[in-house]
Amino acid sequence: MSPRELVVLGTASQVPTKQRNHNGYLLRWGKEGLLFDPGEGTQRQMAYAGVSVTDITRIAVTHFHGDHCLGLPGVIQRINLDRVPHPVDVYYPASGEQYLDRLSNATAFHHTVELRRHPITGPGSLAASGAPFTLATVPLSHPVEAFGYRITEPDGVRMLPDRLRAIGLRGPIVGQLQRQGSIEWGGRTITLAEVSAPRRGQSFAFVMDTRLCAGVHELAAEVDMLVIEATFLDADAGLAEEYGHLTAGQAARVAAAAGVRTLVLTHFSQRYRDLDEHFAEAARHFTGPIVVAEDLARIPLPPRH
Repeated sequence: MSPRELVVLGTASQVPTKQRNHNGYLLRWGKEGLLFDPGEGTQRQMAYAGVSVTDITRIAVTHFHGDHCLGLPGVIQRINLDRVPHPVDVYYPASGEQYLDRLSNATAFHHTVELRRHPITGPGSLAASGAPFTLATVPLSHPVEAFGYRITEPDGVRMLPDRLRAIGLRGPIVGQLQRQGSIEWGGRTITLAEVSAPRRGQSFAFVMDTRLCAGVHELAAEVDMLVIEATFLDADAGLAEEYGHLTAGQAARVAAAAGVRTLVLTHFSQRYRDLDEHFAEAARHFTGPIVVAEDLARIPLPPRH
């Protein structure tokens, strides 16, 4: 199976530093590659991370502040230069249409790839044709219009080899049972439930640049991986509220209340050179795995339950 992992391309907030590039995250999900919030320098970070623009099938922008979108011109032009052999879907707040227009056509280049635009006007499901998951969006609370994203894989089933062997099922008949839900075998009806167990679909949420609001909790609810901004520490909670951001402590409290499995903190203010306190603050509230994201890190989705 192709990997399901988050490739971290940058972890800085408004100002990049020597240690942290502007935002950028590529979620690899089988044949899908979702590029979230490509900030300045994303194209070069992709080269360092060993990922290609051909891997990108969708681009999702939470809002149109520079650290979340100034990498779009380079990425879009590279997609066209390399003649990526598939359309690329682009999701973004509809109120930022003018910014997407400018960023998509910042300089002269040959347009060879279709960019399918999906402007977001409110909460709900987004068109994700051909994807093995559903993609949804929820409004967040920031000085400009911002949306978070959530990916949910449908629940499925896991075939149980010992039960299949006991009944004597193997080969193409097993696939037929999976497709139909039941078959006639050995003089009786065999149902899929007899030889399988439920397999919960995996889920992922991406929450950037927001104060605490209902949308944060809705996106985070019981996800396998929550990627969430932790721009400040609790000591600077006043600044976080003023500028529309979260602290590491707030992010961790959300994760704990929501039943998140793996918490990934990112989008750090340049005022913090060392991030040990971000981890310590989060660990006081969240007992599950915590990742303080670093540029070029690869973070696998947790194994299925």
